[in-house]
Amino acid sequence: MGVVSALKLRHFRCFDAHEVQFEPGLNFIVGPNAQGKTSLLEGVCILLRLQSPRVSRLPYVVQHGRRGFAVDGYAGNRHLQFYFSRERKKLMLDGVEQRDATEYLAVGRVVYFSNSDIELVRGGAEGRRRFLDFLASQRDATYRNALRSYERALRSRNLLLKSPAPRWREIAAFDEPLVASGERIRTARERLVEELQPAAAAAHQAISGGRELLALRYRPGCGPDFCGELKAARSEDARLRQSTRGPHRDDLELDLDGRGAEFGSEGQQRTLALALRLGGANLLAAHFEDPPVLLLDDVFGELDPGRRNALLGALPGGAQKLITTTHLGWLEAESGGRTVRMG
Repeated sequence: MGVVSALKLRHFRCFDAHEVQFEPGLNFIVGPNAQGKTSLLEGVCILLRLQSPRVSRLPYVVQHGRRGFAVDGYAGNRHLQFYFSRERKKLMLDGVEQRDATEYLAVGRVVYFSNSDIELVRGGAEGRRRFLDFLASQRDATYRNALRSYERALRSRNLLLKSPAPRWREIAAFDEPLVASGERIRTARERLVEELQPAAAAAHQAISGGRELLALRYRPGCGPDFCGELKAARSEDARLRQSTRGPHRDDLELDLDGRGAEFGSEGQQRTLALALRLGGANLLAAHFEDPPVLLLDDVFGELDPGRRNALLGALPGGAQKLITTTHLGWLEAESGGRTVRMG
């Protein structure tokens, strides 16, 4: 059901209007840089998941000088339409406007690979939390609402903490919703990392040839008594004017052969980042009838030839794959599939 067969973009990034068709299996989007290849993948991700893999806020996707954008396409036999502007959003599924996104988001799942994924290893905890959240929201339909509830309560609590004279009675009013949603997030992330560990380790072995052992560890931003820790941290929260305990401080620890992955070579770090994405793809494929759509944005050029073809061979066999690249000279053999030329 999740295979994307057609995509239309309007007032989206560099496109005033653009249409493209895809096939099941392999699809190569080939052309020079700055021709909109990445924007096509971003459009597919937003069509299926209503969020961008590149930016945290959708207004950045709107074409310059326009008020909003529209994505329109087919996933299996379902017709998806999403209009976004600063003033309003509109979701349509099979021609029927949706009051919420629950049924819409059940249509398809996505895993996005890009060159910037190396920041999952090199960068700060925020990027790793975002990786977990994007995967968890597809694994568990209730996760998205829990995360939104937590973020709303956290924003309100932090806003009150920034006042010149914080009033703890008002601040404490947000502790209950923060704890309720925070505990759901913590449980979901902890379970997800447990499920992801064997999938990511197997993917890492397939890409690297089994050179190192990958280990993942969930590092929560608070102890099991979240409510008690919020109370105990009041003086620190008041001093820093922000909430210092909770899932917004979580991290995902990455080790290779018992050593922090941040100390690995660039090749090791890139392979680890790919393994995280591929492990997530295999996890989703194992839990749903249809595998996720795989979006690979020019990742092959940063790998040696052996790892390029090892990655291609390790991708879930039944998944639709949309791959951007400047050329196809890195392929070892004729692979078939559809080629979309850009520029």
